[in-house]
Amino acid sequence: MCIHQLNLLAASNNLPITNFLGKQHPIEAHHLSSICDIMEKAMVNGDTCIIRCILVVFQVVFKFFFSPQTERNRDIVRRSGLLLWQLLMAPRDQICSEIQKEVCLAISSGLNILYPGEAEINNLLKLVLTEGENRNSGLSQLRDVILTNLAEQLQNNRFGSEDDDHYRLNDELLHYILKIVVRESCVLITKCQTVSKDDFQRLLSTVPAASSCLRYLMAVQNHLLSNTILIKPDENDDSDSSLQGETLKVQELKTSILSLATQILTGCDEVLEMLQQVTTALINSDIPDREQRLKGLEQITKATMLGHLLPVLLTSLMHPNLQTLTMADALMPQLVQLVLYTSQTALLLKTQSPVFSELNISPGAASDQKGKLLPDERMLEEKEEPGFLTGLKIPAPWAAGKTVETVHPVRDNYKFKETVHIPGARCLYLRFDNRCSSQYDYDKLVIYAGPNTNSRKVAEYGGNTLGYGSRSVLGTGWPKDLVKVEGDTVTFSFEMRSGREHNTPDKAMWGFACTVRAQESSEDVSGGLPFLVDLALGLSVLACSMLRILYNGPEITKDEETCQELLRSKLLQRCQWQVEANGVISPALTPSPSPLPLTIDEDREFTYPSDVLVPPVGHYFDLPRIRLPPGIMIKLREISGRARPQFRPSIK
Repeated sequence: MCIHQLNLLAASNNLPITNFLGKQHPIEAHHLSSICDIMEKAMVNGDTCIIRCILVVFQVVFKFFFSPQTERNRDIVRRSGLLLWQLLMAPRDQICSEIQKEVCLAISSGLNILYPGEAEINNLLKLVLTEGENRNSGLSQLRDVILTNLAEQLQNNRFGSEDDDHYRLNDELLHYILKIVVRESCVLITKCQTVSKDDFQRLLSTVPAASSCLRYLMAVQNHLLSNTILIKPDENDDSDSSLQGETLKVQELKTSILSLATQILTGCDEVLEMLQQVTTALINSDIPDREQRLKGLEQITKATMLGHLLPVLLTSLMHPNLQTLTMADALMPQLVQLVLYTSQTALLLKTQSPVFSELNISPGAASDQKGKLLPDERMLEEKEEPGFLTGLKIPAPWAAGKTVETVHPVRDNYKFKETVHIPGARCLYLRFDNRCSSQYDYDKLVIYAGPNTNSRKVAEYGGNTLGYGSRSVLGTGWPKDLVKVEGDTVTFSFEMRSGREHNTPDKAMWGFACTVRAQESSEDVSGGLPFLVDLALGLSVLACSMLRILYNGPEITKDEETCQELLRSKLLQRCQWQVEANGVISPALTPSPSPLPLTIDEDREFTYPSDVLVPPVGHYFDLPRIRLPPGIMIKLREISGRARPQFRPSIK
């Protein structure tokens, strides 16, 4: 097993042995032929020990010491591949699981050597993805090993690099992988209803472990999303070719993300439908451990693609780089369907929880309570319908506050100073740990209501009541209740002035720890929301964001921004527009019937009449005239040299 350990060490890129093995000369063809001879003889004799050792040798040789450049080398590679395939497809009763595992590792290590072309690798992956579950257990194990290796390599690879196409499989293979993930997720959820009580407990202890197919999809999704969000143009290269290349890369990334997101949301829709069916069946069943299964169902759901893929996708789609009209138009129908499924299933599960049961008051008690409500509250009570958020406390991480503490225990000559600022707070509430202590009362903590020690002093604490050091405390001692500090800033200053005595234990020199909050009674922020409720809220937020993008429509172009004043002009409002045969809108070249008023006041906003109809054929009206302000008319007459016409009264 020394070679096996060598292979495991060589798999790490950070160890010196990897560079050492990579610099060795390739193995000669006759040596690999001798290894194949030993393997064939061991297979005939059924010597599992030699077979296993040769398989480990294959792994090292394929990874470091072989290059199939000549025809003879390619013949030896084909021979090695046939031997490995023969072992992989052997019946389960003729081969042990350890050997089968080593065969899969050997094929995975020599994947590019045994299958040099892209088409050959795709055919192999298609075989293991489509036939792995039904034909042979070795194929499914080989699938898991290959996908696990590809996932690890893809995580360390940047989009657009030379190896990117090798690690990212084509759309057809991704579709097969997604189908397997959806099937695995549905089977996992169904087991919550079908397996025995003991098997269900064992199932809970194995989640949320992700399968190899799910891990690969996670790697592909993270690879695409992280590069889309983190991609930055090269600041040192301002050439047009560089900018064009960056734009093409971003567009390619967004296209790949849209395709993957569409498939993932479609798969999640199928899994959520199965989850809703299983939840309904469990609620209506009479099995003894129904409540335990309903509680465990959420934990099982986290192990599916709903827990591993969907939350990351929803969070990433909220990034400005992915908030596009194309993305919103393509994903909106699926998001609405997922919101319905998650909210309905979350409500089903919540109706079985103790929190909801407490809210279901008896009719008599409900009428008594409603009678005590004010009129406005009674109106709200009548309109409110129980939803999946009813009775749940929304987590408030801002209410958790900030913890300030010294080292434990404090050491000689130790000094500590820290300022806490919570913007917008009217006052701060300090809660001290009950273990606070110092050796002497002059080893004290001083609290200031402000940003520094020159601010107003609020209080000071020190000493201990444990019988060591001063055997007393400063003032009334370390506070057990809340300490209120006016303002939004507090400063802590602690200094250890005495030297530690030999008989003073750590508990008498513990120091202090204090939590600063802006609210007197902090909310419970540790529990969080149930998974499906959190998922439903995340989907709702994303759907609303996409809906806003669809409502706003395409972004205003630079030409439109330049022509804003022209588009607001009253002159354009008097134009008569016609649609040409090719669909282009252009101003009419000839007067057209117009029911518009003959005069438009320039000082007032003009709007078309709401009852504009097409006038009868043959009736023409004058185009509307814009009345200009007198000042402009005087300037125009001065420039043109024409005086204002004088009207003389007629003499009869």
